[in-house]
Amino acid sequence: MSRIAILTRPDSRNEALARELRAAGWHVLELPALEIRPLPVQPAALPLPQDHDLVVFVSGNAARLYMTQLRDVAGQAAWPLATAAATVGPASARALRNLPGFGADTTVLCPPPEAPTHDSEALWAVLRARGPLPRRVLLVRGTQGRDWLAERLEAAGAQVFRHAVYQRQPAPWPAAAVRQLHDWAGQGAQPTWLLTSGEGLAAVQAQVRQLGLHDWWRACPCIVTHPALARRLQHDAGGDAPAPMVKVCLPVDEAILAAFVAA
Repeated sequence: MSRIAILTRPDSRNEALARELRAAGWHVLELPALEIRPLPVQPAALPLPQDHDLVVFVSGNAARLYMTQLRDVAGQAAWPLATAAATVGPASARALRNLPGFGADTTVLCPPPEAPTHDSEALWAVLRARGPLPRRVLLVRGTQGRDWLAERLEAAGAQVFRHAVYQRQPAPWPAAAVRQLHDWAGQGAQPTWLLTSGEGLAAVQAQVRQLGLHDWWRACPCIVTHPALARRLQHDAGGDAPAPMVKVCLPVDEAILAAFVAA
């Protein structure tokens, strides 16, 4: 049996990686743990970038959905040049720059590709190293998420406005995919699971428990994109259970592919 990869990022995030993995000889199951549901917003409630010194996007989805709101709700086709943007990693920065209406000359701050992690802590280091912190910050995110960066900015005297553009919720798994998981468990196969968020990890754990596959899943190797996820997996193993086989890599396709190939 060929090596098996299970990709749990939301829809539209897995295709390119899946192609690369198949080309490298992997059998790939795209099995999103979460689905992204855009949230509606009234024109009066939509915060505008020109009213802020910095707009921070927590993900590529946050950037895409906010730019859609800006165009469709506010009728604003172009990003104001005076307002800088920031992302937690270079992949999200590339996605932001490729969006219609986002100016090529706009300042986009993000941790460099070689940074040890691509997360709020890494972005905070970039902001602090740049000089005076922005005074008015718009944080574009989902309905749930870490407040770590917002709290650091507020403690430094900034006004932080939080704006949710999407809701993440567990994605239903297709019946064919569920049958495939049961088949692999019955055969003793151990797919390698890609886990990229705390919410996604919780959703996967809930699904495999409901399917009666938690013990099998817990013995499978995992690739995670942040050390905190590795710690959660180790903690959840608990007691005398064997430690899960976990690799940590940066949340970019090149690093994820390399982690799979080296698995």
